[in-house]
This record gives sequence, structure tokens and C-alpha cells, in this order.
Amino acid sequence: MSSMGALDGTAVVFDLDGTLVDSEPNYYEAGRRTLAAYGVPDFTWADHQAYVGISTRETVADWKRRYGLRTTVEELLAVKNRHYLALARTSARAYPEMRKFVELLAGEGVPMAVASGSSPEAIGTILARTGLDAHLRTVVSADEVARGKPAPDVFLEAARRLGARPARCVVLEDAAPGAAAAHAAGMRCIAIPYVADQADAPEFATADLLLRGGQEEFTARLAHDWLVRAAGTRGEKN
Repeated sequence: MSSMGALDGTAVVFDLDGTLVDSEPNYYEAGRRTLAAYGVPDFTWADHQAYVGISTRETVADWKRRYGLRTTVEELLAVKNRHYLALARTSARAYPEMRKFVELLAGEGVPMAVASGSSPEAIGTILARTGLDAHLRTVVSADEVARGKPAPDVFLEAARRLGARPARCVVLEDAAPGAAAAHAAGMRCIAIPYVADQADAPEFATADLLLRGGQEEFTARLAHDWLVRAAGTRGEKN
């Protein structure tokens, strides 16, 4: 292939939810069920959108404060994860062009990782359900590092596990906190906003490639061609 060698030294780190997999509807439904059980009956999709890109632990901690819930963060986390896993086991769906992109990179031997705010169990369940675990074996959960996105910790840990320099890593992200985390990690970023009206968020302005149309605009070939071009100029970003 023409790009063999062109991507030598490049590593790709994927966010999971809303980037590789259309899982936000399941996260919303799991959140709605969880909050309803604790006496908050009117959690809306618009409410959920404010938490896109934030780790599950930080999300439920904010719920506890916001809604004055009389339970522990650990219990809320367990309840939400239980609801989410039940949904994910039956309905997790990878975006077709993202699957193609992963397969294209795998065929060229490009090191890849997943770095997500979800729990290790949720990440594992989704990757197995979608079959993406065949290619994405290096996985970092925000539960394993000190700080979730927008801090760079998950991305830096992914680079460490891949043995890649951060400046040689390219992150794919759908959420503003993730784009901020990639920038803080010193990594290039392809941004595919999940929430269309967040495309103008200042965090996305730091992305090296911003696909305002989100997943409808993303194609495996477009991303691959950009990656090859970026690899040719990567020395400019240290």
C-alpha cells in the first residue's frame, strides 16, 4: 500500500462513546433510569448532553450535588453502570466508517488504543459486543488514572502503553472535554462533534481537523488520507 511507511511512528487513540460507538442514547437511558430511582423523574436528553465527554464517575458525582441525592457516588456509579451494561449488551453499535478506519489502520500495523471515561467493564462489554476488540486491545479507562477528561491523563497513559511519543499520537474525539484533553496531552486531534451545536466550542478550535458534520461527514478514507498528510508534517508539532 502507498501509505505503508508513511504512518511509521504514528499511533491512533480513540475515544469510545460517541466516537467509535453510538452509545450516548444508552448512556442517557441508563442515567434517566438511575435518577428516576432516586426521585428525579424529569432528566432530559438536553440535560444529558451537558455530560457528553465527562467520565461516568464525575457525572454521577455532579448529579449527587445538583440533585441533592442522599446516596454515595459509589452506589450511583454501580447503579448507572448496571443499567448501562444491560443496554450495551444488546444494542451497542459501531459507526460503520469508524469500523472501516480501525480495520484500515490494523491492516497497516498502526498502534491503536481506546481511552474512555467509561468504566473498564463498560468499555470491555462494548468492544466485545461490536467485535472491535479484535483490533483494539490497548484500553485505558478514566477509572485507572488520577483525572478524567479534560485532563490529559487517559491519553498520556494510552501513549505510554503503546510506547508512543504524545507528539506522534492522533486522537479521535466527539466531545469538547476530549478535544481539550488531547490538546493538553500535546497530541493531534480529529474532532467529530457528537452534539452538532457544540462544534463552535472553543475546545474544538484546538483540533487539527474539525468535521463539523460529525459522523455524517466522517469517512475512513478521509481520515486515513489526513493522517498520511499529518505524518509528513508531524515534526512541526512537539
